[in-house]
Amino acid sequence: MKLETVIGGAVLLLSLAVVCAAQVSSAARKLPSIKQIDNNGLRKALTPSRKPLLVNFWATWCDPCREEFPDLVKLDAEYKGKIDFITISLDELSEIGRDVPKFLADMKAGMPAYLLKAQDDDAAIAFVSKEWSGALPLTILYDASGKQIYYRQGKVKIETVRAQIDKILTPGN
Repeated sequence: MKLETVIGGAVLLLSLAVVCAAQVSSAARKLPSIKQIDNNGLRKALTPSRKPLLVNFWATWCDPCREEFPDLVKLDAEYKGKIDFITISLDELSEIGRDVPKFLADMKAGMPAYLLKAQDDDAAIAFVSKEWSGALPLTILYDASGKQIYYRQGKVKIETVRAQIDKILTPGN
């Protein structure tokens, strides 16, 4: 009986250690950092820095945004170092530490992420594009000089984006 008690106690301690280790591992999973930007920050974020710039405007509540995100993560991995790629969330500011980083972590997104809290939504939308209604998702590709090369309101077609990126990365274009 005494041996059974010792074994039972050891099993209980081992079980507790496994549960604690799992909780620590889960808590230690680092969520991506999301930087809050305003209209001025938006201007800076949309300025290419010696490389083409791909920008995706999205939100966690936008189903088409969520559907296209895995393809965007693949594009980021495929063109890492060749282009700059940023995402700008239009979620509520209260989501900057909750749903936005959790979604990005779940997607294994590594690109810089921003959350836009504009002082004037209409001015921010007009700055991004005179054509943009504010609907999501929106994806824009700029060449290294800042010229808009690709504009898509709605889900992207990954092959089309890839072709546009390849075109501007090819010398002589």
